[in-house]
Amino acid sequence: MKRRSSLTAGQFIEELLGQGRYTFAREEAERRLGTSQAAAYMTLHRLVKAGRLVMPRSGFYVIVDPQHRAAGTLPPEWFIHELVKGMGRPYYVGLLSAAQIHGAAHHRPQEFQVVIPTRTIRPIRVGNVRIRFFGKGPFDCSETVEVKTPTGFQKVSTPETTAWDLVRYPRAAGGLGNVVTVLSELEEHLDVAKLRKTVRRHDDLLVAQRLGYLLDQLSRRDLTRGLADWVQKEDAPLRPLDPALPVARGSESRKWHLVINAELEPEA
Repeated sequence: MKRRSSLTAGQFIEELLGQGRYTFAREEAERRLGTSQAAAYMTLHRLVKAGRLVMPRSGFYVIVDPQHRAAGTLPPEWFIHELVKGMGRPYYVGLLSAAQIHGAAHHRPQEFQVVIPTRTIRPIRVGNVRIRFFGKGPFDCSETVEVKTPTGFQKVSTPETTAWDLVRYPRAAGGLGNVVTVLSELEEHLDVAKLRKTVRRHDDLLVAQRLGYLLDQLSRRDLTRGLADWVQKEDAPLRPLDPALPVARGSESRKWHLVINAELEPEA
């Protein structure tokens, strides 16, 4: 029989907060409270119903401090690293969420976007936050940085990897029309050598074509010189600029080997 502890669930949570921790696993609560799995679950479930905890996935709890209870959860950047680590997955915050972190925040993303290798995970909703996972085939080609958060850090794609992902996965970014708006704010954070290295590492010529064209439209030809050389050298096939639109009409960009089937301008 397990020895009963005098520690209550409320005291356990306050103890963690005193250590600067906002997440824990149910197994840890069982050990600290000295209760069975079923008893720990029921105790923690009452705190979930009271709004003091949320459970983004089975057995993983996030402590919601008073200042965030109106939102129903902590900001996802406070717990995303521990959440995905508990799943045993590599990850990075990417796409529109990464762009916002890097200062491209024309519109606040409607969801918190996380990139993982290939096989995806169902979206998670906690409070008023939706966390959406995107599977990326060439995940290992991505470069990330660690960005500090109030609870530790989160892994975030570099500006260059963010730009590549946005062009490669435009549907996740609200379409290529929104991508060009985001790029118009992200481009000042792009390094020409790092961008060239990132695009070549991913080895996707079509992304080089589309990304190069969009940066040219933003008057950043200084960023695209190496990409244009690669497109010309490989004699890339003629492809549509926007894959979501018909290609029956449109002018051609000889430089980028693209059919310009969309008029893309950044929002003011």
